[in-house]
Amino acid sequence: MISATTTLVRPDLRFHASWATAVREFGVPAGMAGSGLWTMDTSDLSIEALERLLAPILAAVHTPEQEGFVRSSYFWIVEDEEFVGYLALRHELNDFLLDQGGNIGYSVRPSRRREGHAARALGLALDEARALGLDRVLVTCDDDNIGSYRTIERNGGVLEDVRGVKRRYWIEL
Repeated sequence: MISATTTLVRPDLRFHASWATAVREFGVPAGMAGSGLWTMDTSDLSIEALERLLAPILAAVHTPEQEGFVRSSYFWIVEDEEFVGYLALRHELNDFLLDQGGNIGYSVRPSRRREGHAARALGLALDEARALGLDRVLVTCDDDNIGSYRTIERNGGVLEDVRGVKRRYWIEL
């Protein structure tokens, strides 16, 4: 069942407590697809640390954090006032994103999976992509991630191919 109360919001300090709990659930930054937090120190989950982490994330819509990255809009998946997951909408594709990463990346915290949050968030991200003027987006997932590829297919994803361990889907907007 898809949660109608799931929304996308810009990262915000008001969700600090549930965000910190979620980071502990994820365990390592590598599991937090769509977060933009590739190298964060998970030993410091203070509100001050989150504030420092959010500055480049919020600026990435205008200027990518590093060379080789693209302009991106980062969102948090929220239900009511609880942080549920991450979503990144990349405004364009570079070679890596075309091959592996796609325009949209997302992850839902382990305790909140299988509740429809990813499907709802992906649908909302498609609206955001349309507003950016994109006419189609690439969404990828690991080949063995049945839940994710079903989510993508439910949102109109058409499988183009599998490259290594990544399934690559295009969604027409």
